[in-house]
Amino acid sequence: MVASCLLLGAVLALRLPAIPSPWLIVPVLALGMVAWLRRRGVVRGLGAVAVGFAWALLQAQGAMDLRLPATLQGRDVQVQGRVIDLPEQRGDGGRFMFRIDAGEPAALALFGHDVRLNRYSSEPVVHSGERWALTVRLRRPRGVFNPGGFDFEKLALQRRLAATGYVRAPESAQRLAPPAGLDAWRDRLSRAMGKQARFVRALALGDTRELSARDWEVLRATGLTHLIAISGFHVGLLAGFGALLARLAFWLWPRIGLWWPRPQVAAVSAFAMAALYTAAAGFALPTVRTLLMIGVLLLARLLRRPAGAASTFALALAAVVLADPLSVLAPGFWLSFLGVGWLLWCLPGMSAGWRGLLSAQAVSTIGLLPLSVWFFGQASLAGPLANLVGIPWISLIVVPLSLLAGVVLWISPVLGAPAVDFAQAAMNLLWQALERVADLHGTLVWLPEPTLPALVLAIIGGFWLLLPRGLPARGLGVFLFLPLLWPGQLRLPDAAFSLDVIDVGQGLSVLVRTRDHSLLFDAGPAVQGRFDMGEAAVVPALHALGLARLDVLVVSHGDNDHAGGAAAVARAFAPALRYKPEAYDGMPGADCQRGDHWRWDGVDFAWLHPPPHFPYLRNDSSCVLRISSALGSALLPGDIESVIEQRLLREQTAALPVDVLVVPHHGSTTSSSPAFVAAVSPRIALLATGHGNRFGLPRAAVVQRYRDAGATLADTADAGLIRVRVDASGARVVQRWRHEKRRLWHERDE
Repeated sequence: MVASCLLLGAVLALRLPAIPSPWLIVPVLALGMVAWLRRRGVVRGLGAVAVGFAWALLQAQGAMDLRLPATLQGRDVQVQGRVIDLPEQRGDGGRFMFRIDAGEPAALALFGHDVRLNRYSSEPVVHSGERWALTVRLRRPRGVFNPGGFDFEKLALQRRLAATGYVRAPESAQRLAPPAGLDAWRDRLSRAMGKQARFVRALALGDTRELSARDWEVLRATGLTHLIAISGFHVGLLAGFGALLARLAFWLWPRIGLWWPRPQVAAVSAFAMAALYTAAAGFALPTVRTLLMIGVLLLARLLRRPAGAASTFALALAAVVLADPLSVLAPGFWLSFLGVGWLLWCLPGMSAGWRGLLSAQAVSTIGLLPLSVWFFGQASLAGPLANLVGIPWISLIVVPLSLLAGVVLWISPVLGAPAVDFAQAAMNLLWQALERVADLHGTLVWLPEPTLPALVLAIIGGFWLLLPRGLPARGLGVFLFLPLLWPGQLRLPDAAFSLDVIDVGQGLSVLVRTRDHSLLFDAGPAVQGRFDMGEAAVVPALHALGLARLDVLVVSHGDNDHAGGAAAVARAFAPALRYKPEAYDGMPGADCQRGDHWRWDGVDFAWLHPPPHFPYLRNDSSCVLRISSALGSALLPGDIESVIEQRLLREQTAALPVDVLVVPHHGSTTSSSPAFVAAVSPRIALLATGHGNRFGLPRAAVVQRYRDAGATLADTADAGLIRVRVDASGARVVQRWRHEKRRLWHERDE
């Protein structure tokens, strides 16, 4: 019970929108420890909840305190440090982790802390374990914030990341020392394996740099992602191998038992083997978590205390929460502990052979389905069957071969190369089948972002379904999965529409929905080999919002911050129709010509610009879309500038007044002229900008201009995704995602 109470306290703490004062946290921790250690029953459980709650908040406060001081935000800083982990090559640039240990006096607060740096040129090329002197520009960890999207600020808290940034003046960078240390060894060995041995590198060293987007797509579709990046399961497998080696040693030299008891030797051998593998993986969080669990079991064995499966599980859970309460933020924490918990409860005496494997797979599939949907918004229909083959093949064949190949390659490159090829060939045999399965239609199902009550109901439903045989009405547990798997969808009445301005950083992407139709206006930026907001932000947001299809994709003009992510969106949703400016040839599709219009569900859509045969002039060629119904209106003008605004004022004055305006050109002074703002006179003005963007957008004068016109402003930079609904109640902002979903690790805007 204590372990569960500790976990509950940590979870409650990390769902707070802000960290309370330490003057409140410390007394809670003290009282909780007294109740936990000196009381019994319910009071002891409440004490453990208080300890978990306060301890998680103190750890979170410590991690937040590591972040970049405001005085260093956005300025150049000279620092020295060591490259840690494995650097990534991205196009003609790259990304790497850097541990600062020296530098100019102003950077003293960063000494000993980790930052993530990008380089946007071919130089300097850095390798793991090298020491460098760099000029960097840093900012606090900050990411885009949308439904279904990756929460980078949460990851930064969990990993105690102080800042992100990039290398300035790369020609002035100086390498101070050659590669050294564990990461340098991992990098050298990984490069010696070669790029073609991408799965061997991933399984032996935790190096997934060479896995392509296609590889991850296949793994997601077959439900095998958890087996490729080194997981706790592989650490446990190696621990078992270590225990087996100890038994072999006792069989060969029985006299060892005269000095050391076999159970203790087996436990130490298992821990040593697991520790070596954890080191080879670069002490990745899932492996450290599993190593800690094994350490708890080892301690029980060394102290000769009886430790059953349930008590060992509880001890390991309590140890992980106390050692690092922020680890509960990681999906792997829940998948590993809940997966083991389900197996211990449902199959305490699991038999060997195919029957036991089938039973374990069934329990895992049912028990972990709610968490898979909660964390990843998807379910693999082929996953249960793919895991039946994939788990034993990868874990019992490919992983041992990969580890053996790594050891042989380290000792002898001549003998190691064939061993690496053999291990990769073993994986390729399975991979050919997995690719065929992944290509089957409907293999991977995307689901809308669930609510917390739906998750709880689904977990109860899983518990109900997994009750012992013979109990009546077990099958009714299926119905408790319905709110998770078939949640209620946004259903607009006739003539109503909604706009979701997706947070894509410095760029634009707007989802427009009517009762039965959907249109995406722009898809955010992308840079080949570096990032793609269409894939990373827009597509996950559309899935999380419950979009099953996309009727129209519009690329307003060819600038990267609007068109870059369009290819990723088109691959994911295959829109029925595409629109773009007539003279723009970056995407096939129909022309958005002035005068063309259509009607969906009582809502009218009309192009106001450009006219036929208009030359391509980048911003001024932007498609301008007017949306209107009996209930309200909106205008999406892309990046038009003041020249086109004046043209619209002359030629289409009657079409300009609207309730909702997506501010042209992200609030630049080249747009939003006083006459245009007065003519449009929006009730709501929506800005799509990146937080702290280098262009300084939106400009203060433009923002004030809209405020003077009486408009309510909302900006994705501080609100995340913004939803506006136009219905019988009028036009209103109904959701600011960052405000509603704020947690204690999210940056507050000054």
